[in-house]
Amino acid sequence: MNCPRPIVCLAPLPAARHAPRILLCGQHQPTLLRCLDGWPRRNGKATALAIRFVERGHDLSGIADDHFDLAVVESPSAAQAQAVIGHLVRIARQGLVRL
Repeated sequence: MNCPRPIVCLAPLPAARHAPRILLCGQHQPTLLRCLDGWPRRNGKATALAIRFVERGHDLSGIADDHFDLAVVESPSAAQAQAVIGHLVRIARQGLVRL
């Protein structure tokens, strides 16, 4: 049985001098990229993204606070959920846990 895709509304980022920094954490990178479909757009134009991929289970503790504009993380195991979500909140201005 497939889980329905969650409805997600990501806020636009304020104007910045850098390309938005995105963290995609998980095994299936094409699916994670689809979570970004249509984001971000300013004035109807697509924007270049600086994307960093990491494997699921990668230790996120070494990443600086507020380092990413957005993080997309595959659903962690129940044992890892608290730590992963804590790091997600710490390192990204916006976050999405993909179920």
